[in-house]
Amino acid sequence: QNMKRLVDNRIELVRASWSELTISISDVTLSDEGMYTCSLFTMPVRTAKAYLTVLGVPEKPEIDGLTKPALEGDHVTLTCITQGSKPAADLRWFRNEKEVKGAKEVNASGKTFTVRSSLQLLVDRNDDGVAYTCRVDHVALTQTPQQATEVLEVHYAPRVEIIHSLGVPQEGQYLKLECVSKGNPSPDPVMWTKDGSDLPDLERMIVEGRELTFTSLNKTDNGTYRCEASNHLGTSSAEYVLYVYDAPTTLPPSTTPSLHPIPPDPTALLGTHVSDRTVSGNRDPNALGQHSTDHALIGGVVAVVVFVTLCLIIVLGRYLARHKGTYLTNEAKGADDAPDADTAIINAEGNHAHAEEKKEYFI
Repeated sequence: QNMKRLVDNRIELVRASWSELTISISDVTLSDEGMYTCSLFTMPVRTAKAYLTVLGVPEKPEIDGLTKPALEGDHVTLTCITQGSKPAADLRWFRNEKEVKGAKEVNASGKTFTVRSSLQLLVDRNDDGVAYTCRVDHVALTQTPQQATEVLEVHYAPRVEIIHSLGVPQEGQYLKLECVSKGNPSPDPVMWTKDGSDLPDLERMIVEGRELTFTSLNKTDNGTYRCEASNHLGTSSAEYVLYVYDAPTTLPPSTTPSLHPIPPDPTALLGTHVSDRTVSGNRDPNALGQHSTDHALIGGVVAVVVFVTLCLIIVLGRYLARHKGTYLTNEAKGADDAPDADTAIINAEGNHAHAEEKKEYFI
């Protein structure tokens, strides 16, 4: 190398003959890269040259810039760094195994390169628990690539939702309201109120953790129920408007079977979602408005049918009045003073010709 004799304990002569000379180098470093010349001292002397390229293996990457925990809405910059690569390595970012784009920067350091890649993040609650991985791709890494992973921890204010077990609550039924709150740190416990005050009947209204249970509904339970959850980042609440319907009445069974079964009344459970109702008295205020709309629609249809029927009767009457009269056949027209049918037809034709002569024309 550089026309210097190879004097190094790492270099070993493996095979030497008049036709072949083989050496091996252990613990190869970047300084071993260069042109190597083999000379055979024959007459004449023969030489052969070979260039040795040494790859710089990149170091395991490191991720900087991560703060734990991050807050929702923060701007975070993650930086991945790897050193010692030759040629320059490639850095790739992954968000839960899905690749995302980063900004790459390469700097030379002697014969090797230092590579950086930055990833800009606007953190939200969806980043909580997400794993960000920086992976090094390089020709020297023939097996598993080098990589580093960091898991984000994001703190955020809670959000609350109420889930109910019944679509149409009725008297005497069992009802469960569940306050589903999502926040970090977890907002525990939650607080239940009715119409802005504490729950009035703790014997029938049982609170267990995030659940509010009614063992047996009645009309006094009507009202607005509120669930509130909070942590050190904020407070959130949700409301549920409860309207308890009358329990359906059951008639005693008849001893005589009915020949024509009566279909169920479709208005028995008429109403909207309980969470969109306004509590006022013991009757559903939306039921009256629905019946009024149905009556107005039926009345309009009947009026249109009556009007069309009258118009048809008037048109038909005028048509019949204009075409009213007596119509005679040719035999009937000449039947007077005719002994037989043939004579009657001849007389009718004669009368028709005579009538044509009596026509008058006005100009």
